[in-house]
Amino acid sequence: MALPPQFLDDIRARVPLSGIVAKRVTLTRRGHEHSGLCPFHAEKTPSFTVNDSKGFYHCFGCQEHGSIFDFVMKTEGLEFIQAVEQLAREAGVDMPAMDRSARQSPEQKKERDSLYDLMDAAAMWFQDQLREPLGANASKYLDGRGLSNSTVSHFRIGFAPDSRTALKTALQALGFTDTALIASGMVIAPDDGAETYDRFRNRIMFPIKDTRDRIIAFGGRALAADARAKYLNSPETPLFHKGSVLFNLSGARGETRSSGSVTVVEGYMDVAALHQAGFLNTVAPLGTALTERQMAELWRLVPEPVLCMDGDAAGAKAAQSAAKRALGDLKPGHSLRFAVLPEGEDPDSLVQGTDGVAQMQTILDAAAPLAEVLWAGASAGDFSTPERQAGLRKQVFELAGQVRDATVRDYYKNFFTSKLDAAFGATSSQSRRQRPGRRSVPWANKKLSPSMGLGGEGADARRIRVLLATVVNHPEILDRVFEDLCSLQISDPELDKLSNEIIDIAGRGGPLDFDQLNTHLDSQGLSRAVQGLIGPNAGLAESFAKADASPIDAEAGWREMFDRHGVATRKAEVDAAAKALGKNMTETEFARFAALKAEADRDADDDPGLVIGSHN
Repeated sequence: MALPPQFLDDIRARVPLSGIVAKRVTLTRRGHEHSGLCPFHAEKTPSFTVNDSKGFYHCFGCQEHGSIFDFVMKTEGLEFIQAVEQLAREAGVDMPAMDRSARQSPEQKKERDSLYDLMDAAAMWFQDQLREPLGANASKYLDGRGLSNSTVSHFRIGFAPDSRTALKTALQALGFTDTALIASGMVIAPDDGAETYDRFRNRIMFPIKDTRDRIIAFGGRALAADARAKYLNSPETPLFHKGSVLFNLSGARGETRSSGSVTVVEGYMDVAALHQAGFLNTVAPLGTALTERQMAELWRLVPEPVLCMDGDAAGAKAAQSAAKRALGDLKPGHSLRFAVLPEGEDPDSLVQGTDGVAQMQTILDAAAPLAEVLWAGASAGDFSTPERQAGLRKQVFELAGQVRDATVRDYYKNFFTSKLDAAFGATSSQSRRQRPGRRSVPWANKKLSPSMGLGGEGADARRIRVLLATVVNHPEILDRVFEDLCSLQISDPELDKLSNEIIDIAGRGGPLDFDQLNTHLDSQGLSRAVQGLIGPNAGLAESFAKADASPIDAEAGWREMFDRHGVATRKAEVDAAAKALGKNMTETEFARFAALKAEADRDADDDPGLVIGSHN
């Protein structure tokens, strides 16, 4: 059951959005709105506005937009339900029953809540044992790893003695039942019905907390060299789901939000050592590869978490695994970066060396993008033959195909195409649509005629005519521009029919030359339309579209024209959406405007020299 809409409306009514935003942003009232410097990007002139009456904020600089719940989620790194809980406390209202609570009886809820008390009591007991004579070896180990007493205390690190029932006995003395001890995972109940016993023995204990800073599990590092498992984690329990939790996430959240970065290392000891060295925004998975759910937790905090990998074969393998696992969930602005340590070093050994902190910072600053890591992994080897090069192309485009977001997937294809071109020479005959300037072609530096500009009367229709004229004169490029040709929206009925006929015959496969194409178009009664495009009176000024142009120039010119036509179309859509938004400021109209504006901004990023509305 979702939260009742009236409950959320009650929070909105009781807690002004400007009051929550003002805790992070200095606001100035201007009429019915407030303005200030955007908390989501660096700026000197205020472009961030808050509208209490309509209940949303908006930045005209970076396009961040949302409700009071969105603001708390983004600035605090919380999930939706956590943001609602925080605002409910602010509003002085009680949370309604959710599905999970509704299914629980009062007794069951009380038992669950008591598990948190049990885990906290266990942590306190482990801490006490570390200070006892039995914990001397554990203390010596921690001291040898360079951890100070304050760091040990900060992470509540403790020690589990080498005893089958010491913890069990201590917790029973505090009133915790056998049922609770088993449910918490702190003791094991044998299948044969024998006496229960402590799960963790002769181990250094690291408490694992949830996002609300409550202890929900433990990780134990073995002191015995012959232990079957170097690290042992709590099992799945009502409180703990291993694949969703990151060690030190609650502790790192504040620094992560203020710095805009988070570093993911391998284990508990690495986190503790880096925290001690001043890297407070460090977390770790729980002894396994980073899961999709853990990545989602990281992306709630920052757009590009940094994975810090060992500089050996295992580290390289782990980087490739994490990069491939992340592909399906990538979205615009959200990815991973990878920092590689020197061979033989791990984070805690590196920061304790001479100039180790500075070295670590340099390594993190130089973290490689996910796409570069994938390319490095795929392209390692001998690709001296055409067959191997074709195999590499197939491999990287299969990787790109795993990206579910269409925009990001398109950019990955362009990225891999540029890498293949740089490694083996131009592969334009194999590549799909390319953004302007992505490859060096003979035509790329030629001046465009005014008719290729984005302004002027009939510019849209003119661009469509040039695009169609190019493929009529050069049908040999159709297999490479086919998908983009299919996407064109043509308002002129005759030209639309001509385009559909070209698509129809090209879609049948096989080679297609000028005579074959024009014979087909003539048989469909389109000879007049063809003459209007390429005949002597057509006024065709673009050299790449003419019959005597080379196929390379024809394709490059077609792609440039197509891209500019798309930019112009999107600009017109943005302008129309902006006018609609001005007349009717609703969330629906704004969402449409924001989506169109984001696409137009990506166009501008792809071609910084492009000025919307001008001739190039």
